[in-house]
Amino acid sequence: MYFLMLYKVIGLMSGTSLDGLDIAYCLFSFENNKWEYSIEKATTIEYSSQIKDMLLQAENTSSEEFAKIDKEFGHFLGKETKGFIDKHNLEVDFISSHGQTIFHQPHINLTTQIGDINAIYSHTNIKTIGDFRRLDLALGGQGAPLVPIGDRHLFSEYSFCLNLGGFSNISFEENGNRIAYDICPVNIVLNHLAQKEGLAYDKDGEIAKSGMIDNSLLNELNNLEFYKTKKQKSLGKEWVVEKIFPLLNNSNLSNADLMATFVEHTAEQLALNINGDVLITGGGAFNKYLIERLREKLNKNFRIHIPEPIIINYKEALIFAFLGVLRVREEINTLSSVTGAKKDSCGGLIAGF
Repeated sequence: MYFLMLYKVIGLMSGTSLDGLDIAYCLFSFENNKWEYSIEKATTIEYSSQIKDMLLQAENTSSEEFAKIDKEFGHFLGKETKGFIDKHNLEVDFISSHGQTIFHQPHINLTTQIGDINAIYSHTNIKTIGDFRRLDLALGGQGAPLVPIGDRHLFSEYSFCLNLGGFSNISFEENGNRIAYDICPVNIVLNHLAQKEGLAYDKDGEIAKSGMIDNSLLNELNNLEFYKTKKQKSLGKEWVVEKIFPLLNNSNLSNADLMATFVEHTAEQLALNINGDVLITGGGAFNKYLIERLREKLNKNFRIHIPEPIIINYKEALIFAFLGVLRVREEINTLSSVTGAKKDSCGGLIAGF
């Protein structure tokens, strides 16, 4: 099979925190048995209140309305991607889209990402790849996490790769296998609390830093059953709604105290899972107070690497672009060692030609 020497790919990422649509134009090359990459152009399209409300309500709609939302969000992705391509006059081999996760309940063999790739293709006329998770789920896996294959090939110089987004997830090599899993919620909770203060997020963790840590709530959070499981595991917003929000809602603490306590909980859970130098990306890398609390709890010999902002902000979009490259090359892009599936696989459906 003939493979290109250089891949010019757009990666699309929309996370659980609903910060907006990340679009990254990435270049990949494979030489001397090593992948090289660069992010040439990138932007984040903030969601309008209409789009955000549509995504938030999707799980509670009828099946017919859900199908319409899938199409409508796909057309939104396609229009924004076409505008990005035209603005920068880009030459693109294909588009690789994560979509927006609406349901993720692997224990009942369910994961759903909306944003119809056919609709994206209809606007761009560029081959579009998506739906990366369901094949792994069919093979008995969690359908997540998917980023570790990118950590292995693109960020191998770091012992641990930690992403702090809506949820925190980590990956590392152990006995020749890539190990990865979700650790705990992060921004999906902190942003929820910040929004009660009329803010999209807690800049630099300033509100959390002003609060007091409540040890009773902290103990309840740390003793949740999920944290006692050591096998492959992933989190979804359903778990947060069921397990985290009731604990916060039933307390009489101020928002600042809730945020301080949840940051402490997050830092403690992260520290339990880091045993070496760590690369930190995702929006939580900008939360100075969270990073400060994590530094305090880590072994002083471990170094925390905070990369340049474009990597912090667009690492997931970069890696979903890379998943598309591996899909086109018909190479493994989903690791059973991290998802628990019965075998590695090459996931992703393709629209266009």
